[in-house]
Amino acid sequence: MARTGRRPGATRTREQILKAAREQFAEAGYDGATIREIARRAGVDPALVHHFFGSKEQIFVAAMRLPFNPAEVVHDIVADPERDLAEGILRFFLGVWENPETRAPLLAFFRSATTNDKAAAAIRGFIDDVLVEHIAAELGVPPMRAGMVGSQLFGIAMVRYVVGVDAVASADSDDIVRIYAPAIRAVLGKPE
Repeated sequence: MARTGRRPGATRTREQILKAAREQFAEAGYDGATIREIARRAGVDPALVHHFFGSKEQIFVAAMRLPFNPAEVVHDIVADPERDLAEGILRFFLGVWENPETRAPLLAFFRSATTNDKAAAAIRGFIDDVLVEHIAAELGVPPMRAGMVGSQLFGIAMVRYVVGVDAVASADSDDIVRIYAPAIRAVLGKPE
């Protein structure tokens, strides 16, 4: 039987719990995830999960923090005059989904938003604050246009990574970028 309870090193234990939480939320969504299962996966007592994070909602919020700031990434894409804006956004977005470490929290985002109002509200707040407002300002476009680009990207992610529609899931990333970049340009109102 796996040993539970306190582990040495609070930071390492906290990260193990967050990793287990991301996996659990990605697999089961917000409603299906439990503190007990997160603790089991992390090899700790459920009380330790509560000690570090409090409620399931608080661990969800902590587990969903992305290891990058989307607004900073867009700033870097915009700042590069050699890079096509739409292609840069698409390549970055697809790259994040292709990386197993960043895919887990994103899958948890998607699955949880479809099953739980609190999770949907947390995601809506993230999209409104980060993706729409900050990125719209960075791109110099109205917030509605930034929101529509976000909806296009999230649609691709849903079909390719969450639902796994074969024609899109098995497509080469370069083909997706080539085919879809004109749609992103059109929504942004930016010429080719």
